[in-house]
Amino acid sequence: MKNLTMKSYGKLTTGLVAGWFVFALSASALFWFKNDANRIGIAVAIAAVAPILIFAAWFAASEKFRRFALSLDPQILTLAQTWRIIGFTFVLLQARGVLPAIFALPAGYGDMTIGATATLVAWKLANPSRRYSFIIWQLLGIADLVTAVSLGTTARLLSPHSPSMVAMTVLPLSLVPTFLVPLFLTFHLICIAQARAWKVGSSDTVASVKGVQYYAI
Repeated sequence: MKNLTMKSYGKLTTGLVAGWFVFALSASALFWFKNDANRIGIAVAIAAVAPILIFAAWFAASEKFRRFALSLDPQILTLAQTWRIIGFTFVLLQARGVLPAIFALPAGYGDMTIGATATLVAWKLANPSRRYSFIIWQLLGIADLVTAVSLGTTARLLSPHSPSMVAMTVLPLSLVPTFLVPLFLTFHLICIAQARAWKVGSSDTVASVKGVQYYAI
């Protein structure tokens, strides 16, 4: 019954993530997020924050969902962050005058750093004996995402004479703040919650922590 419950939550969560992707894609296609004015990108900020708040509320309110989230494989969740190596796109677009440096450089280099180190962290730090280093890396990943969204939504106010952020508010780049950012940040939060439950000095094999069998997504 427990395995069935995990599978059910897995299907439900996959469906919700797919639904959010469809929403972000559709809203982008309809130009709901487009923002080429000298103002804060409220629509993009809401789209980035809303799924995180929903996850946090669900995680806090539902013990079963919390168990499911904590049963996910932390190595796979961390390896997923390798996709952030595409942050080099921001740097290239800044060099071409498409994105403002105040956003593109910290966001781009930050994402590249996290993406480039994700594989090493997944295989070397995702275990109880290195949990503090694992948590610190996850926090750095969160800091990078928060910084990128904060600078992205206020770039036109902070640097009004720089190129606009319009490229980040239309397809395909609009999917970064409205879908990928909340997804990656949620993965970071789950990994931190898992690591906090690990006991230092126990087996280095992550799958054996507290006898939990991790659910591979």
